[in-house]
Amino acid sequence: MERISDPCIRIGFLVNPIAGMGGRVALKGTDGQFAEAVRRGATPVSTNRATTALRPIRDLPLFFLTCSGEMGENALRESGIKDYRIICQCPSRSSAEDTRRACHDFMNEGVSLILFCGGDGTARDVFSVVEDHIPILGIPSGVKMYSAVFGVNPVACAEIVTHLNEAVLRDSEVVDVDEEAYRRGMLATRIFGFARVPVLPLKTQVGKQIFDEPDEELAKKAIALFFSEILRDDTLYILGAGTTTAEIASNLGIEKTLLGIDVIKGKVLLARDADERTLLSFLSHGEKAKIVVSPLGAQGFIFGRGTQTVSPVVLNQVGVENVIVVATPHKLAETRMLYVDTGDEALDRAFGDSVLVISGYRMGQRKRILHPTTSNQGGPKH
Repeated sequence: MERISDPCIRIGFLVNPIAGMGGRVALKGTDGQFAEAVRRGATPVSTNRATTALRPIRDLPLFFLTCSGEMGENALRESGIKDYRIICQCPSRSSAEDTRRACHDFMNEGVSLILFCGGDGTARDVFSVVEDHIPILGIPSGVKMYSAVFGVNPVACAEIVTHLNEAVLRDSEVVDVDEEAYRRGMLATRIFGFARVPVLPLKTQVGKQIFDEPDEELAKKAIALFFSEILRDDTLYILGAGTTTAEIASNLGIEKTLLGIDVIKGKVLLARDADERTLLSFLSHGEKAKIVVSPLGAQGFIFGRGTQTVSPVVLNQVGVENVIVVATPHKLAETRMLYVDTGDEALDRAFGDSVLVISGYRMGQRKRILHPTTSNQGGPKH
């Protein structure tokens, strides 16, 4: 199996400063939507995500080549990394072309790995230049992230970099998502290409899978029927994205947004495709509330992929004990592990090591939640 074993590991590092800004304001992506995201009150998240990944590896024998300012330099400086050189000057408002130009520079410098922070759009821009010539690894900071080139969270990325000599290089799909269709509630994807990605077991996410079989539909209906029996009229329900939660709403006579977060109470739809501000406005009245989510197909994320409107602030107000997880038996069988990646490590760990998942009519399965940790004892072995 192929691995990275260069005697001197030089890493090309870049950040997409606007990646993920559309998440909490329900834009489902920021490509071409930066001005609208700002208008809705969005704030940058990617530098913080990048810094979280960099801090655990700041004392390792690594040398970084990066871009100026928000495209890399700032995160390296904030994480305490001193061994880096700026090889690409970028404007204060960067673009996809700046990402591609930086990747050309990284290739010319002979880096062993390109570590980037962003989402599927950033992964596509990086891959369009390097193809399968240089391994890449993504620090997840986008809204969706269906591509299989990302660590499951920033800490997992640090773990992979720490043990690069042990990581196996895998051909992993880069997914191109039609964001305009996605904002209209339709998931339209295609494989853009296959990148070489360093993989450690349970640290690198797999590509999203869609389960579409007759038994799946029966299982969703059984889950929906059970949910209708436990529904309380005095409780606010925040329904996450997906076909299982959509079936729950349909059973109640409600048409749900497939890829958005909706709010119901007493079998009445109160809000469609709600952003963080809307959710907090409902919760400000002190009402009882529960959050109903289904893991992302095969990837296993309960929170952190397409659920950013259910922010740490929202989760803390509702309480992790009031989160209901639903999934069909087939999806659970194909999902090795569950993950929580809210951006708040303490909150992630509050979910514990496992969760009961409603998988049928009065049926449940306990599924393990993995919380990646970093141990950089000794650093990469060469």
